[in-house]
Amino acid sequence: MDNLALLSLAALAPILVVAVLLVGLRWPAKYAMPVGFAAAVVVGALVWGMDAAVLAAASVEGLVIALGLLYIIFGALLLLQTLTASGALATIRAGFTTVSADRRVQAIIIGWLFGSFIEGASGFGTPAAVVAPLLLALGFPAMAAVMVGLVIQSTPVSFGAAGTPVLTGLGQGLAGDPAVEARISFLGLDMPGYLQVLGLQVATMHAIVGTLIPLFLVCMLTGFFGGRFVDGLKVWPFAIYAALAMTVPSVTVAALLGPEFPSLLGGLIGLALVMFTSSRGFLMPKETWDFPPRERWSDRWTGSLEADTSAVADRRMSISLAWSPYVIVAILLVLTRTVEPVKDFLSNLTIDVNEIFGTSISESLQPFYLPGFIFIVACLITYGLQRMTLRQIGESWRIAGSQLAGAAVALLFALPLVRILINSGPELNSSGLSSMPITLAEGASALTGTAWPVLAPWIGALGAFIAGSNTVSNLTFSLFQFATAENIAASPETVVATQAVGGAAGNMITVHNVVAASATVGLLGREGDLIRMTIIPTVYYCLFAGGLSFVLVNGLGLNLGTGLLVALAVVLVVLVTRIARQEPSERLTSPRS
Repeated sequence: MDNLALLSLAALAPILVVAVLLVGLRWPAKYAMPVGFAAAVVVGALVWGMDAAVLAAASVEGLVIALGLLYIIFGALLLLQTLTASGALATIRAGFTTVSADRRVQAIIIGWLFGSFIEGASGFGTPAAVVAPLLLALGFPAMAAVMVGLVIQSTPVSFGAAGTPVLTGLGQGLAGDPAVEARISFLGLDMPGYLQVLGLQVATMHAIVGTLIPLFLVCMLTGFFGGRFVDGLKVWPFAIYAALAMTVPSVTVAALLGPEFPSLLGGLIGLALVMFTSSRGFLMPKETWDFPPRERWSDRWTGSLEADTSAVADRRMSISLAWSPYVIVAILLVLTRTVEPVKDFLSNLTIDVNEIFGTSISESLQPFYLPGFIFIVACLITYGLQRMTLRQIGESWRIAGSQLAGAAVALLFALPLVRILINSGPELNSSGLSSMPITLAEGASALTGTAWPVLAPWIGALGAFIAGSNTVSNLTFSLFQFATAENIAASPETVVATQAVGGAAGNMITVHNVVAASATVGLLGREGDLIRMTIIPTVYYCLFAGGLSFVLVNGLGLNLGTGLLVALAVVLVVLVTRIARQEPSERLTSPRS
């Protein structure tokens, strides 16, 4: 078969199968991903001529990578459950109430800033699962709490779990391809250096596009849960300030330290700065906004769980002690990533799986360098610091283990599927065909030509929506994006970075994240309502990122990218003008004395 269109469809078939099952038929990922894996095996064997040994080796490689991801996820879940069991999370929650009673301010500080820090430390949907219960405990409607948690699953996501979407997603997705290796050599870099270049581009694009996300957040909060979008618009100085307090440090950290820390340190620096200035009234709104009285709430706003108001009043643990596990995580991550002797020692302790089944496919794990190990060490230290009982410790491990089981099946099939696609090149098949991602790239570039950068973020968002993970989206599509960029003579780094940005935006509508966050506040069954809200900032993010990517590749001028950016700006100005004409909300309280 040498028809490019048919080959592209065949290469796309496993992904389409997953999309139809997940989105069209609403199958759970634990059922859809095994079917998608089977489709990849069939296409690989029958169309690409991959023999059984290669298919098995690629699958084992995927399993090894999946185990690494599950290790990170378990550490993140264990840290969250440790804080819950010790009572630290209740103290953290109580500390936020002293800053401001304004729900808009609380949403930005807890959702955007604290959520960004949690994303940087944990990733994998953890921020929404932390932020939603916090906001519920403060008196937010359950649906509003989940919406806030989901909307902030955008800008910081590319650097979640100490940079896993870049380091593992882009790193593993691009690893081993001759064209990528040639590009890295041409630039005079090695793979870590190349990932730092990509990470800086990703951080810069997020900083430009994501600066409006806190403003989107508060406008949606007041509009959907108060009837007046204008009340959110009124705090635009604070929203933009809080956005820059995170994005500026994020880009700086990406340039100086690499892709592990932009969200972790950016969120932490922004949180500390805004908490400090807010306590002194800087840019705080003159009037306090609150939700309507509870008796006027829609039934669809509330879930089966009531706000845990007792946790807000819990002061038995000091704020500094409650925050200590996150401080420990940040310190350990910085030390193990920047102190060369420590970094070299830990990263060289590997579990190697070489030349699997006699093929050239190899993989390794770094069990003491992965963020999962850091999270577990932080938990062990926390047991002593916060004087946890054996019962509390055992309960935290039990719950984290049970939560991990839900993600395990999907990942244990998703990663082998991805590695079959990637390892289908001519050196590992009998057909002489280019690998499936390269074939897809050739088909895409033939169809769209130089307009591809505009579409690149949508592919990333689609991958995250399907797989439930920016990391998996990057694993699946980064080589596809790289090859497409080379085919149209565009900068591969810019297009791959756009993939990562789109993949982050897709997390706002990922069914897995919606379900997980909803479960924490007893709101299951309202996923459609939430996605209809979060699709708004998702579309904004992808449109802006696509236009920006095109301009970065081709420059400003009379072209598609510039036109898209101008059109988006006009639409936003029109929306702001219409919102500003709304009558003042009756939910604004009297000015502060």
